[in-house]
Amino acid sequence: MGFREVWHAHEEAQLVYVTRGVLRIFTHHGMWTLPPYNAIWLPPRYARTACHRRSGGAQRLYFAEADPFVDAHPFCQVLLVNELLNALIGRMAAANAEPGGIALVTPLLLFELSLAGKVLTGTLALPDDRWLRAICERLLESPENNDKLDRWSERVGASPRTLARLFRRETGLGFAQWRQQLRLVEAVARLALDVPVSVIASELGYGSSSAFIAMFRKTLGDTPQRYLQRHAG
Repeated sequence: MGFREVWHAHEEAQLVYVTRGVLRIFTHHGMWTLPPYNAIWLPPRYARTACHRRSGGAQRLYFAEADPFVDAHPFCQVLLVNELLNALIGRMAAANAEPGGIALVTPLLLFELSLAGKVLTGTLALPDDRWLRAICERLLESPENNDKLDRWSERVGASPRTLARLFRRETGLGFAQWRQQLRLVEAVARLALDVPVSVIASELGYGSSSAFIAMFRKTLGDTPQRYLQRHAG
């Protein structure tokens, strides 16, 4: 882990573009995991914290709330950065001390952001309920855990039926679906860090590399390496 920020918020909207390593951002309602060539749009006054997986690098741009684009995008979203966006973000970051340059680059950058592909794989909803939060925090630390909801109910003191209902209500996913989404998020992050597929499969609780690859392809429509080439540069 390279660093972890304190919880904070900005008055301006922010675009965080990952250039190296893997960045993970937490808000009170979700977690976003970004490999290189992904960027996250963060609306104004959106409380969050961030941590890098290993050493990493990111460029950060800020946008005034008065900009129409900011008003039209009130939610967090992860975007795939193509070559043109990469160049525009780099130019705008370099123009921070040049107000005239920023004024010229910003409209084109925001236009290209509106056309950018959306990336959903790295997104994971986090529940508010204290029982679910305890379960999710444990699974974030140990995504390979295969315990069924019955086991978790014994630990947190709520019935399996109650937990299942709350998972669906607060995350939009069943418990097994949420855990699989967590593993997909972890898998993409580890692939971006050049961890071998065989190691990822073992670390995420799969009996074999082929079982992991089959799950990955069934869910995302591609093998892990091909997916990474398309979505993480």
